[in-house]
Amino acid sequence: MAEMTSHERFSRMFAHREADRVPIIDYPWGPTVERWQREGMPEGADFIDYFGLDKVASIGGDNSPRYPGETLEETEEYIIFRNSWGVTMKNWKHTASTPQYLDYTVVDSAAWQEAKARMVASPERINWDYIKENYSRWRAEGYWIQGGLWFGYDITHHGMVGTEQLLMAMLEEPEWCVDMFNHELNVGLELLEMLWDAGYTFDSVTWPDDMGFKYKTFFSLDVYRELLKPVQKRAVDWAHARGIKACLHSCGYIAPIVPELVEIGMDSLNPIEVKAGMDPLALKAEYGDRLVLHGGINALLYNDIEALEAEMRRVIPTMKENGGYILSSDHSIPSSISFQDFTRFVEVAKELGSYA
Repeated sequence: MAEMTSHERFSRMFAHREADRVPIIDYPWGPTVERWQREGMPEGADFIDYFGLDKVASIGGDNSPRYPGETLEETEEYIIFRNSWGVTMKNWKHTASTPQYLDYTVVDSAAWQEAKARMVASPERINWDYIKENYSRWRAEGYWIQGGLWFGYDITHHGMVGTEQLLMAMLEEPEWCVDMFNHELNVGLELLEMLWDAGYTFDSVTWPDDMGFKYKTFFSLDVYRELLKPVQKRAVDWAHARGIKACLHSCGYIAPIVPELVEIGMDSLNPIEVKAGMDPLALKAEYGDRLVLHGGINALLYNDIEALEAEMRRVIPTMKENGGYILSSDHSIPSSISFQDFTRFVEVAKELGSYA
C-alpha cells in the first residue's frame, strides 16, 4: 500500500478501515526534548518531523475570562504566575510535572458571575495571523486539523475553581456547575464557528475532560448523566452537524462512563490510561467497531524499553484490527525515556502498526 498522509490515515481510522499504518502521535514534555537534544537529536529539530510521526494541527480561540496575567516569582527552577483564568500556579522549568495549583479567583457562584460576564466570544480572541500563515500548508501537507474546545469538569476544577470546591458544588450547587460547563462550551463553539465561517474548516473537535483517577471516577455515574453528559452531547452534535468527528481526552479510570460516551456518539477516546485501570483490549473487543481508541500504551514502561516493546507487541496487533486505532502512550512522553530508546519505540510502532 502506498504511503499515506496523516489526514488519509486518520480518515481511514475513523471509517474503521485499514491504512498503510496506524497514525502514531505523542507529545513529549519540555524536559524530555531537552534530554533528547543532549543525547543526539539536533537542536531546533521538530521531533514530529525528525521521527516521522503523524502531523496534527489545532485551531481555536481563547474562551477564558481574560483576567490579567502576571508573573509573581521566577527562579532558575520554577515560575509562579497568575493566568487568564485567574489561577495562580507554580510550574517547574526542567522537570516533567503537572503544575502546582496555589490559588483561584472564581471561588464561589458570585465570583463566577463576574467571570462569566468577561467570557464573550469575539474575533480578537482568535490568533488569525497564525492560522492564515499556516492553514494552507497544513492542508497541502496532509495534516489532520482539529478544532479545540475547553469546557467541562476537568478544566473547571483545575483551571478555574479548584477540585474540592467543584466536587462539593456538583452535589450542593449543581445549577452553578451546569451553567459553567455550558457557558464555557457556548463561547468555545462560537469561536469555532467564526473560524469555520471564515473558511478554516477542520476535521474534528477535541477537548480534555479528565473524569477519573486510579481505578475510580471523580464522581458517580448519576452525577455524570445529570450534569456533564448533556453538555458533552451538545459538543458531539455540533461536530456531527458539520460532518466532522468528536474526540474526547479523558485521563484516569472512566470505564463506567465509556458506554455513555458511545451512546452520545463520541467518535474517539484518548488516552485509555492503563496505569489507572483502563483495559485497551477489552475496550477494543466491546466498542472497537464504534469508537476510535487512541492510546493505551502504558507510559510507566517508557523507562524499560524491553518491557515497553513487549507491551507494544501484546497490544498493538489487536488494537489495529479493522482500523479504529491511533497509537500513542496513555499520557505523554516522560523524560525517563532516552533518545535511543524512543527511536526504538518509533521503529517498533511503525513495524507493528503497519498493515502491509
